[in-house]
Formats: sequence, structure tokens, C-alpha cells
Amino acid sequence: MRCCVVLLLALSVSSPGLAQSAPPSPTDQDAIVALAQKAVVRALDYKQGDRESLMDAQDDFTEGGWSEFMKRMDGWLDDKGAPLSSESFTPTGDAVVKSRDNGIIRLSISGTLKQTQNQSRTTYQVRVDVQLSGDPIRIEHLEPKTGGSAVAHKPAR
Repeated sequence: MRCCVVLLLALSVSSPGLAQSAPPSPTDQDAIVALAQKAVVRALDYKQGDRESLMDAQDDFTEGGWSEFMKRMDGWLDDKGAPLSSESFTPTGDAVVKSRDNGIIRLSISGTLKQTQNQSRTTYQVRVDVQLSGDPIRIEHLEPKTGGSAVAHKPAR
């Protein structure tokens, strides 16, 4: 356990987000999962009108993963790229590794997703499916799902 804590601290101090130079071994998988969970929270936590609160998660994604994530925001950004609503994600448990093969880690995180636009608020119980890959390892795919389907980014009503 002490080894994992030291590794987690070393990873978080030495590089932003999920960056890591070597593929995960069974002994550091816990550290990668913990960093992935933090990255998911960072990605799903942004403030209406605050572009930087959305962009601060970009380094946690692969180029393709970020492009896919930003497609989710189509129609919900102003002309300067700032979100037209706020969102926050709170995990309700630890991430669960679904599979790990060929350099790809698939995991799932359950939690509460709150969306706010002006005075309107909506709260969902969600499962966020995440796929990690690359060197350094980063988010390749992130998809919040509720009731078996993806959460569409809509203004809360």
C-alpha cells in the first residue's frame, strides 16, 4: 500500500493529469485508476462562462479523445469557447476496471452529474465509461451514461 501511495505522489508531482512514461504494471494500476478518476472529475467539472474551467482537462486526453469530448459540447459553447452551462461530477465509489488489454484500460465510475444553466438545475445518477491508452497514458474516450444511454448535454430545466 505504501508503494502505491509513493507511486501516486510521484506520478502526480512529475506530470500533469494522467501523464506517465511507462505502461501500467499490476502494481501501479491503482495509481493510474486514481489519476483517471481525478481526470474524469476535472473533465466533467466546468463553470458557465469560464472557458478555462473547461480547458483545464485537455491535457488528460489524447488528441482524438479531446476532439470526441468537445463534440459533446457542440451547441453549448459561446463564440469564445466558454460553456453556456455548468456541470459537476461527484463519484459515488471507486472506479472499476472493466478490462485491460493491448495497452488499453477500460473503466467505469459511478456518480452524480449536476448540470446547471442560469437558475435551472438537473441532477443525474450516471456511470462514466472511460477508455485509457497511449504513452503517456491518457483518456481516449469518456462517456457519461444514465439509464443505459449517454447523457446529452442539455440545459437543465
